[in-house]
Amino acid sequence: MNKKNNLILLLITVLIFAVFAGFFVYPGNFGNKIRPWRLGLDLVGGSHLIYEVDMSQIASGDRDSVMNGLREVIERRVNLFGVSEPQVVSAKEGDSYRLIVELAGIKDINEAINEIGLTPFLDFREVFEGENAAGEIEAQFIPTDLNGRYIKTAQISFNQTTGAPEVDIQFNDEGAKIFEELTDRNVGKPLAIFLDNSLIEAPVVQEKISGGRAQITGKFTVEEARKLVQRFNAGALPAPINLISQQTIGASLGQESLKRAIYAGIFGTLAIIIFMLVYYRRLGIFASLALIIYILLTAAVFKLGITMTLAGIAGFILSIGMAVDANILIFERTKEEIKKGLSKMSAIEEGFRRAWPSIRDSNISTIITSIILYYFTSSFIRGFALALLIGVIISMFSAIIITRTMLRVFVKN
Repeated sequence: MNKKNNLILLLITVLIFAVFAGFFVYPGNFGNKIRPWRLGLDLVGGSHLIYEVDMSQIASGDRDSVMNGLREVIERRVNLFGVSEPQVVSAKEGDSYRLIVELAGIKDINEAINEIGLTPFLDFREVFEGENAAGEIEAQFIPTDLNGRYIKTAQISFNQTTGAPEVDIQFNDEGAKIFEELTDRNVGKPLAIFLDNSLIEAPVVQEKISGGRAQITGKFTVEEARKLVQRFNAGALPAPINLISQQTIGASLGQESLKRAIYAGIFGTLAIIIFMLVYYRRLGIFASLALIIYILLTAAVFKLGITMTLAGIAGFILSIGMAVDANILIFERTKEEIKKGLSKMSAIEEGFRRAWPSIRDSNISTIITSIILYYFTSSFIRGFALALLIGVIISMFSAIIITRTMLRVFVKN
């Protein structure tokens, strides 16, 4: 009796979660107050930006790490200005490195574009005197490995003599080592500091500087120095970028596609339920209930932490069809065992036991495929793969735990 009571308690708990999930995922007042749905660019519209990355000063072996750093910096910067769930994807076309930025729900993004485009590119350059084409002596600036990608923190300070604002920066361990070597070989020489390819200061190095601390002085206002500090702390760009394309996407087409996808999901689910009821009769009732619970729980997981796109919805709908595969395997095995003369409960337990290896292997193969698609592709394909992966994992719980629990509670010999 204790075992039966535990099963009933488990079933009631699952039903409570399913009911709450139903209220949570429904786009009404209750669900939206807790957490609104996060929809992608293809559903709510927004802006699609393409940036070209200047890799001329970056060694070929460092370019992949620079692209990863750029992607992280731009995501942080866009989030600072209230753009939720920015999609930042790197791409390469020939010798051109590009970043594709999708800002869902943002129509007037001039400020966000400016902040992305105006992020400072800081670099240090050695100064040498050489002759130009006319035979005149002029300063030549030689780029070094030290730039804004090595900045750990930045803060504003004020000159004790003039009261002018200054920017104090602290390099990370790798940057501190480069800075120390740079100052060591340039003692008595100027070391130029460039911001966005503009010379702002060329102080003379008095001695080797350890600890990775540097100071930027210039004709800054307090507000300019404060913005500079904010941008450095959010992440300095490891390479310059240039906006080459901007496109505003309307939401009307996405909303129409969303309605059609929802209708397709509803009609597909009804068709599956009708088939299960007609073909498996009483067993089909339990499978249908488990399928509805599966849909509610999966939708709740999606709403908690995933930005939904059309591709993600397609993966979700596909997983609904796959969710009943396990039940079909179990029920067919159960029917075979009943024909052998086993009682209903014994046949059901044997059906689950014999069907489990097939269910496990088929779902693992789908999970592996989804993981490969997620990590080796980009854009909407990743959304499809993630939705399918989550759907398959929850469907295993639905078939093995929920359906089995209902059968154990309600089916009698």
